[in-house]
Parts: sequence; structure tokens; C-alpha cells
Amino acid sequence: MAEKSCTYSLPIGPIHPALHEPFLFQFQIDGERIKKVDLIGGKVHRGIEWMGMRRNPIQVIYVAERICGICSCSHAFTYCRAVEDAADIDVPERAQYIRAIIAELERMHSHLLWAGVAAHEIGFDSLLYYTWRAREGVMDLLELISGNRVNYGMLMIGGVRRDLSDETLSKIKDAMDRFDPVADKLIYLFLEDKTVKLRTQDVGILSFNDAIKLCALGPTARASGVRKDVRQDQPYCAYADLEIRAITPENFDKETVGDVYDKTLVRLLEVKQSIGIIKQCVDSLPSGDLLAEPKLVKILATLKKVNNEGLGRVEAPRGELVHWVRLQESTNLRAWKARSPTYNNVLPWQPMLIGEQIADIPIVAASTDPCFSCLDRAVVTKNGKSEIITGEELHRLSLEKTRRLKKWG
Repeated sequence: MAEKSCTYSLPIGPIHPALHEPFLFQFQIDGERIKKVDLIGGKVHRGIEWMGMRRNPIQVIYVAERICGICSCSHAFTYCRAVEDAADIDVPERAQYIRAIIAELERMHSHLLWAGVAAHEIGFDSLLYYTWRAREGVMDLLELISGNRVNYGMLMIGGVRRDLSDETLSKIKDAMDRFDPVADKLIYLFLEDKTVKLRTQDVGILSFNDAIKLCALGPTARASGVRKDVRQDQPYCAYADLEIRAITPENFDKETVGDVYDKTLVRLLEVKQSIGIIKQCVDSLPSGDLLAEPKLVKILATLKKVNNEGLGRVEAPRGELVHWVRLQESTNLRAWKARSPTYNNVLPWQPMLIGEQIADIPIVAASTDPCFSCLDRAVVTKNGKSEIITGEELHRLSLEKTRRLKKWG
């Protein structure tokens, strides 16, 4: 006679030692195996877009930087690209290269931070310390460039706020030369260690088809063999001159599985790629202006006359980041919408988690490098009770919003 399965509910979050931000997982467990998982966000909504629409376009840059501490440059970068698209502003070539240098340093910082957290999640804290020591060097470079370790304040509509001196460029290049062997050692430690392999191989698998169907982005998608990268597919700033190629496990002469091991591999190889990109940018940095218009008052006066919408896309460390703005002959933004890659990388958790063991939940959840502060949206309530919006209702509301936006034009 077959044994009857006995499932029980296991909530993890919204506050839990394995989670660095509030999020709620509702698991249905059979023994140690996960049978079902519901994902419940909405715990850290901060009204960033609402605040941005009550400020002028330059003030919004600093609000955008604070959407996420790790991807602060990426959000400011994408927002500035959206405004530049709406106002038809051409960014000077030197500023384009400086933007790329900062963006790649932030990618290194983000991936190294993630790798350290991943090592911690599987109980390998000595590897965490080694990884974060390397990350400190990247943070020191960002501080050298901008004066800040987080929220660099370097981006401006039409360019960048500060130049890089010859001395600074020399220090950046020397640092990249030192990082090369460190990155090689990290790749060896993570990918050849038996402990890491046991905890990451064939765990949290996201197939190629599921990655496509669920619209996964960034390293999460590339680890499943989806060779998509905005820097490759629609090159922007200096990337058009650098021939970027999206990294998948095939770059390591490895069959693509889409597990946590592959996600680790992709991010570590991207650290190596970023080192090469930064070296190329430093060697090829053109001379010229930093801003399309150095007088901020004149920029604001120009933007106040714009009646148009703009879209900005950037390959942030976690994947494609999109900002959309609407300018309508006003001091403030008429509309602003930010969509982070974590928004796309939540649904892939379901196929990744179902069938895994309870002990694998932290590393599988961490493998997509989630940022809930980037992700969260408002919770709809009526009469003090939360309301679940069906797919049909959400579609209807989206159509209504689109019609309103068209009327604004």
C-alpha cells in the first residue's frame, strides 16, 4: 500500500536571517521537499516614483540613486538616459566612457558582494571574507572617483559631474591589473571547491524554456543559456565601441544546466569581463566635454519646454533595467516609471524551488541576487483589507493607464 504524503505549510519571512530584505515565502513541504511556493512581496514599498514626480528632473537623479544602494549608479544612469531620450540630448563621448567605467566598477562591486553572500549562505564564511576583501578594493576605487562608496552622485542629465584625472586613470588601470589574478583565484575557489559544487550543482535549476517563458533577466537568464545583454543587443555609451558579448556557461566550455553553480560561474566570468572593459575604456578615453550643457539652470529651462516621453535601458548587474519618463512642459516630471530586473526574476523562483530541499532555500533564493527595494510596488487595499488583482483586471487597468498617457501627449 502506497504511503500517503503529508504536506505542511512553512512560512519564511518577511523577516528571516536568510533574507536581507523583507519578503514572504509560503512553502508547502512534504518531508524535506518543497511541493509548492507562493511569493508575497509588498513589504518595503517606499513611493519613490511618487516622490520623483514632485521634483524637477535634476532632483530626481538623486532620488533614483536611492532606489537601490548596490545599483545606485545603474538607476541614475537609466533615468538620465530616459530624460536624454525625451529631450533629444547628445552626451559627449568622454562622458559616455566615464559612465561605462563607473557602471562596470559597480557591476564588479555587485557581483563580488553577491558571491560573498552566496558563500555565506552555504556556510563557507572564509570564502565570504576573501571575496569581500576583493570587493573593498573596488569600493575604494569608487570612492577615489566620486568621494562616496555608495550613491556616487556622478551622473547628470547630458553627461557626468566630474572628470577623471590622469592620476586617477593610472590608479584605476593599476588596480585592474591587480584584480586580474584575484578574479582568477575567485573563479578557481568557487568553481573547483567540492563544498561549493555539492551545494550548488543541480540545485535551483531554471531551464532555458522557463527562463524565456518567465522573462528572466541578467545573469539569472544567461546562466540558463539565454544570451541576452543590453550592452550586446542594443549597445549604448562606450559599449558600442567595445563589442560586448553576453556570457553564458558555454564561455567556460561547460554544458548549460541553469543551476546555482551556473549562476555563480556567469557572475564570476562577468567580473573578469568588467576588468577588461574598464581597461579598454581607460586606454581609449577620448578628450572633450563632460556635459552637453554645463549650466544646470539652462538644462532645467530646456527640459521645462519639452513635451515628450523617453525610455532608458541599461544592463544593470542584475539584468536589464528600464526607466520611462514623461515630460510635459512643466517644472516637474509628469510621469516616471522604473522597472528593475528583480521584478522579472521573482517568478523564476517557483520552478527553481519546487522539488528542492528546505536546506537549499537560502542559496536558491539568493542565486537570482534579488533586491526587494527595487522590486516592490504598492499593495492595493479597500476598507482596510488587501485586494488581489486578477490578470484580467490588471490588463484592464493597464489599458486605462495607457489611454491616459496618450491623452497627456
